[in-house]
Amino acid sequence: MAAPDLYLDLLKKRLTRYDDGPTYFLGPPPRPRWRRAIYRAMQRLVSPGFTLTRLQPFDAEARTNGKDWPVNGETMIGLRRLDNLHDCIRDVLQRGVPGDFIETGVWRGGATIFMRAALEAYGDTTRRVWVADSFKGLPPPDPRYPADSGNTLWNDSRLAASVDQVKANFACYGLLDDRVHFLVGWFRDTLPGAPIDELSILRLDGDLYESTMDALRSLYPKLSVGGYIIVDDYRVEALGCRQAVDEFRAEHEITEPIQVIDWAGVFWQRSR
Repeated sequence: MAAPDLYLDLLKKRLTRYDDGPTYFLGPPPRPRWRRAIYRAMQRLVSPGFTLTRLQPFDAEARTNGKDWPVNGETMIGLRRLDNLHDCIRDVLQRGVPGDFIETGVWRGGATIFMRAALEAYGDTTRRVWVADSFKGLPPPDPRYPADSGNTLWNDSRLAASVDQVKANFACYGLLDDRVHFLVGWFRDTLPGAPIDELSILRLDGDLYESTMDALRSLYPKLSVGGYIIVDDYRVEALGCRQAVDEFRAEHEITEPIQVIDWAGVFWQRSR
């Protein structure tokens, strides 16, 4: 295996904290109102980052498939979805498909850190990496999008990572430079006017119908023929992501076959 690929494979394991000993499982905020009130009080008194956890042994299969939560990791998507991102990046670089890379919904920045690392490893000096997120979690459900009704992810503080934290994570790997661009805010506000000309890698991880549709409408027209779109949550039935993708594909007569990555993610290559 060539040195760039060895480096990138090692980076995947670091970003996911693969085989990094026991991990803490992050529990969701308690449901009963009185327990939730105590929980919020502890966050105010101790730290905004206070959360409920329990120790569990490292599970290689869960970490590979992105089914557990690496508390100190920069990504929760697992090795298999990082391998897919790696394959797509390597292919567009080898074939010279024009365009930058973007992820919409970055959490702690792991996938976008990997994007920037891949450009460095393969010697690309021109493409940019776009890091799009509210950096304060998911938006509350909008009544205009019934597919998102009842979704409570917006109230989960574990899904919020500040832009300063994500920048610090890039810097930790020596990858924070002027080729990394941050789009801070809700996708409906930041993506329509984003100064992006072309994309060759479009990775969506917005969970919700609204977030997915906002990204598709603004960014899919900029995806080059031969480039890849990766949708992280398409196979998660509890989310509205799949409905948004299916409706968008039907509306725009997109017929390229959807390929499965793992239990959650899919991708396809744009051919026209």
